[in-house]
Amino acid sequence: MLRLLTVSFLVVFLLGCNANKISRSDIRHAQKIFGIEFTANQIKTMQDYLNRNREGYDSMRADPVGYDVVPAMLFDPFPIGFEMPKEGKVSFQLNESVKLPEHLNELAYFSVADLSVLIKTKQITSVALTQFFLDRIKQYDSQLEAVITLLEDRALQQARQMDEELAAGKYRGLLHGIPYGTKDLMAVAGYKTTWGAEPYKDQVIDATATVIEQLDEAGAVLIAKLVSGALARGDVWFGGKTKNPWDLDQGASGSSAGSGSATSAGLVPFALGTETLGSITSPSTRNGITGLRPTYGSVSRAGVMSLSWSMDKIGPMCRTVQDCAIVYDVIRGKDPLDPMSTEAPFGYSDNGQVSRLKIGYFKELFVDDTTATGKNNQIMLDSLRSLGYELLEAKMPESLSRKAYDIILRAEAGAFFDQLVVEKGDRKMVQQESFSRANSLRQSRFIPAVEYLQANRHRRLLIEDFHKVISQFDVILTPTFGGSQLIVTNLTGHPVLAIPSGFDKDNHPTSISVLGNLYEEGKILEFGKMLQNQFDHHLKHPPGFE
Repeated sequence: MLRLLTVSFLVVFLLGCNANKISRSDIRHAQKIFGIEFTANQIKTMQDYLNRNREGYDSMRADPVGYDVVPAMLFDPFPIGFEMPKEGKVSFQLNESVKLPEHLNELAYFSVADLSVLIKTKQITSVALTQFFLDRIKQYDSQLEAVITLLEDRALQQARQMDEELAAGKYRGLLHGIPYGTKDLMAVAGYKTTWGAEPYKDQVIDATATVIEQLDEAGAVLIAKLVSGALARGDVWFGGKTKNPWDLDQGASGSSAGSGSATSAGLVPFALGTETLGSITSPSTRNGITGLRPTYGSVSRAGVMSLSWSMDKIGPMCRTVQDCAIVYDVIRGKDPLDPMSTEAPFGYSDNGQVSRLKIGYFKELFVDDTTATGKNNQIMLDSLRSLGYELLEAKMPESLSRKAYDIILRAEAGAFFDQLVVEKGDRKMVQQESFSRANSLRQSRFIPAVEYLQANRHRRLLIEDFHKVISQFDVILTPTFGGSQLIVTNLTGHPVLAIPSGFDKDNHPTSISVLGNLYEEGKILEFGKMLQNQFDHHLKHPPGFE
């Protein structure tokens, strides 16, 4: 972003011609890409100016900044007049009668909440539970290709420490001794952070992401770094393609592919994912799990690869809504290492007063969906009505310049990976097709800085328009992939919860999503838990991974 705001597109068009001066012919041909024509005299007057600019760009490339440096211009998702919600209390109601199953394989699909009871009551040790999931990874991952790096030594050391602390009377909370996995965009000191891409497959970052440190402090045990599609795109990475455990002929969807696949198949009780344009909600849907994409800025991204500084979010991918709430409560909060993070209140109760919530739904999007997903979602809507809930129609804003918004993501990604393209490392990536990340990074060089800023001005209008819609409700129900809601809410920064809604004729999972106002994760989680309790879709698991 920072570089794009200081780089003239006309010169970027000529990238790779460092030894040559910019000619008038170069300028005349370049102007066709952005649709403006200058006169011969205007081009003549620009020539020296553009060559001077070019010297500045070359000087920046001679002294490249690190990946941890964020632009001086930060994204603000707040609509005009926005006020933070009031602080709430957090309380979880656990099933204290949970018992260790006779057949230990059943542990693979226990919720975080139930595993927490088993740990706290000392029915199982953290070491035993950690080894159980490590063994499942070794048994099943060859079918799924969901794990990039197994952190066995680190995990067992953490687990032993958690057992020793519990024996000494120190209990860190609901995640004490609970194993988990994280998407391989998040750095862990001493281990590879590959970003799923060939050019970075041996990269070791001498830092640990803030979210990992927060989970360490909460007593959670990191056992594996899970596949990210190459540079956060799709489910293809430098080692292969991550599979959907419900259908091994199908990819797990991306880019939090490993997090979705591993959680679904019971290789980890929960995982962290990231989303820029659907990378938590899509793999959560494809793999039949529950995923929370929090409000932009509510979770620190320090130590995490950036795809878009103004759109990236980190969230939990779990079996249940309650588990998402448990994990989110640990990882949320302001971080001085991430200038875009925000201190925001969070209130959640398993017995929340959801009957008081004003519920909207994008009626038109549900009506238009005649697929199996649509039929499953309609069953959930009918169930809510039968319980006495009133569903009020909501409508997406009509003034959307949809074709402009992808410019923002692609331009920011191009800036973050500037050095990769300059040094031609993009050519080493596995995928090189028109839809590939490598090609997306290359074409980002041809996005004018002016147009990037214009897209963000349109984004500001979108933020205001969408706020007018969603602020009328406490939650809004929507088809997960209905209309433009995914791109709109990722641009505005609103939170969303994807919940399993059933299966299609091929036994592929489907989902429904719950949208909330900024920093009101508590409401969508409370509502989502009530909704999930009406069905058993989240309790089913893929055959062959018992």
